[in-house]
Amino acid sequence: MTPPSSPRRSAPALVGGGSPRKPLLSRFSPPQLIALSFASAILLGGLLLWLPALHGQNPDGTVRPLSFLQALFTATSALCVTGLNVVDPSKDFNRLGQFVIMLLIQVGGLGILTLGTAFALFTRRRVAFSERVRVAQQVSALSAGDVLNLVRKIFLYTFVIEGVGALLLAFAFVPRYGLGWGLFYSVFHSVSAFNNAGFALYSDNLMGFVDDPLVSGVIALLIILGGTGFLVQLNVLSHLHNPRRFPLVPHSRLVLIMMTALLAVGTLAYLVLEWNNPRTLGPLGFGAKLLASFFQSVTTRTAGFNSLDYGAMGLPTLFVTMILMFIGANPGGTGGGIKTSTFYVMMAAAWSMVRGRRDVNLFSRRLDTETILRAMTVSTLSLGLVLFMFFLLLLFNTDPRILFIQLAFEAVSAFGTVGLSMNTTPLLHANQQIVLIFLMFLGRIGPLTFAVAFSRPESDGLIRYPAEKEILIG
Repeated sequence: MTPPSSPRRSAPALVGGGSPRKPLLSRFSPPQLIALSFASAILLGGLLLWLPALHGQNPDGTVRPLSFLQALFTATSALCVTGLNVVDPSKDFNRLGQFVIMLLIQVGGLGILTLGTAFALFTRRRVAFSERVRVAQQVSALSAGDVLNLVRKIFLYTFVIEGVGALLLAFAFVPRYGLGWGLFYSVFHSVSAFNNAGFALYSDNLMGFVDDPLVSGVIALLIILGGTGFLVQLNVLSHLHNPRRFPLVPHSRLVLIMMTALLAVGTLAYLVLEWNNPRTLGPLGFGAKLLASFFQSVTTRTAGFNSLDYGAMGLPTLFVTMILMFIGANPGGTGGGIKTSTFYVMMAAAWSMVRGRRDVNLFSRRLDTETILRAMTVSTLSLGLVLFMFFLLLLFNTDPRILFIQLAFEAVSAFGTVGLSMNTTPLLHANQQIVLIFLMFLGRIGPLTFAVAFSRPESDGLIRYPAEKEILIG
């Protein structure tokens, strides 16, 4: 008796007799997918915000007209968690439009790939290893092995912190606007602060709360938590729970030290440089001056909120602000800039070279050459990008009221995804707005990620040439 034949699996369809067709997403490298996902989301968000149903109304009841470029700029600023605005979100968008902006901020802060992985986990779909690699690169994870568990923790941590922040802000906003709108204001500003977006539902941002310790304090704390980096926060929480089993890794120790130092330096700089300025800190008491200085130091780390008028600050203060914006937040967080760890490695390498040391050491460990070269590459590409885009802003400038320092400030703010402005953004020409859109996009995904995504990898080959040591440097 012939045994029944077992069912055969159908062979995968071949194209032209070759290998099986790969899924579309698997054809892209992680840097390419990160760049394309953000670009697609920006275009979709721009089309959504262009809908008249999301726009505010004039006093006579007519809908405020918004061009597609204005909608695209707002979507880019929200998804890239920047906060620069060519329109007034508190007036030019209704509550539905503001809700959409808040969703775009949340998506941009967490990252499109992270959200996609979370949706796959929620629907119990299998997540392929290639997808884990892409998500690991987006959240700056060290490996893809435990990235799914990391995504779960990121979502839980994000929504818990944003919820607690909204609850605290409700004590300030609910008495002002009632329960319904007060909670909306609380949730919106909590999401915007934790994701370092800088969007506020006030025409003057948060200048009305310059001496309010509740609003300024909670917003500042949310900014710090969002910009610290998810991996660092998880490491700190694990260390507090079990110090012996989970010691603070060198990366966490480095970024915490750098963050504390930059906050202290920034606070002192604002306090000293603006102490007698009658248009900023001058009229405030000592406590309010200290609070406002600390708040500006926090928000320059890619958050974009302001409780003081940057258009009224002195040139030395603006120079310090641009340095802090360029450095930015920590890796793996919701902020931009070259990142604190990059800045430290770059300065430490220079200091070691000056002192005649061969190695760059950190916490009794030696930094490898690849890490140093990567830091130098990121810094060089970032500086070159800012200078080139700044040149384009100058080239397209047609308004004699806009000064050199204002355009330089806009360029650094857009690259660092900060969102601070010297009241210049609404005055920019359409070509200058397009320049800032590209700059915010590149600042969010990172210039190195963009360069790697759209460059052709070349192998070193089998030939290695002798070293040339007679090139004079410095």
